[in-house]
Amino acid sequence: MAPKIVVEHVHKSFGALHVLRGIDLQVGEGEVVCIIGPSGSGKSTLLRCLNQLETVSDGRVTVDGVAMSDAATDLNAARRNIGMVFQGFNLFQHLTVRRNLTLAPVDLKVMSRAEADAQAGRLLARVGLADKVDAYPRQLSGGQQQRVAIARALAMRPDVMLFDEPTSALDPEMVGEVLAVIRDLAEAGMTMVIVTHEMAFARDVAHRVVFMADGCIVEQGTPAAVFTSPREPRTRDFLRRVSG
Repeated sequence: MAPKIVVEHVHKSFGALHVLRGIDLQVGEGEVVCIIGPSGSGKSTLLRCLNQLETVSDGRVTVDGVAMSDAATDLNAARRNIGMVFQGFNLFQHLTVRRNLTLAPVDLKVMSRAEADAQAGRLLARVGLADKVDAYPRQLSGGQQQRVAIARALAMRPDVMLFDEPTSALDPEMVGEVLAVIRDLAEAGMTMVIVTHEMAFARDVAHRVVFMADGCIVEQGTPAAVFTSPREPRTRDFLRRVSG
């Protein structure tokens, strides 16, 4: 079976700043890959290159057989199959939770209003927020807003989910409720790439852990291999600092 995501020798520069330096990565269908590493290592930039929120300077990105980095690709169509959840919740504050979930499917004519409303109810139940369907984001806690953001991403029925530090803006007591939703998605077989600083979560949920530093993939392997017996000194130093 062909990989779901293929990244081939990807470089990304912002002016003179060379952020990604020849990244090669494949993600299989149903695989959960957690990307870890120090701040400034290029983790979030790599994630944003997958759906071309950042265009690559060189190299190639393919998702579900679609060449995302090809100038001829209809990115709006391709992105419908890729859900993304950011550090901030990015919800429409003036719309109810229901409307946040139904806006894109209805406006893009993916489904009727009735179908979208029914789906919104199912998705909110899935993330434990069935009773918040008519609430506004300002009435929700940070953890609840992030769970709504996940449900909204799922509303387009994506094949791939990307998470960029989904718990970094949350108070510690709210982290667990968001990670539980992501864990449920993993158990359901969703293909996911997750940039995270939650090492225990990465160890628990990932099929593979990728350690990045200085714009490069330094090491990757199973959680047991990376966290218990890292091969590279840079990986060992990072894990020693974050665990200390």
